[in-house]
Amino acid sequence: MSTHTIKNIFTPGAIAAAFIAESIQKHSTKITIGAHSIFLGQVRSDVIDQKVVTAIEYTAYEELALTTLHEIREALFKKYELTCMHVHHSLGYVAAGEICLFVFTSSKHRAAAIAACGEAVERIKKELPIWGKELFDDDTHQWKQNQ
Repeated sequence: MSTHTIKNIFTPGAIAAAFIAESIQKHSTKITIGAHSIFLGQVRSDVIDQKVVTAIEYTAYEELALTTLHEIREALFKKYELTCMHVHHSLGYVAAGEICLFVFTSSKHRAAAIAACGEAVERIKKELPIWGKELFDDDTHQWKQNQ
């Protein structure tokens, strides 16, 4: 049986630096934590076929994404000795240079926090039904391929 509730991970637009800082600050009172690992995904201004990416517009099959992330989260809590894990992913328009993915893991020791964070990011990119449409400086677009 699951020990955690399904949480909404989606944020409209970019994930603000102030939100990330506040999330970190909230953990300073949790004195059994010895390590945090944080991944921040940022929209790149790639040049593709001589066109510049100015933003990505994210869409998702939200219900399935939330259920899948819940399963990933449960598996990571079983595999690693985590204290907590937070995931936030953008939906909608995110400009180049802005944060679109925030993964934050905490544990007593760094190895678990680092490994769980890395595995969470890889599984999110591979398993969640979230799509990004790259918007170009010439007002064209294309669907992004995850790498």
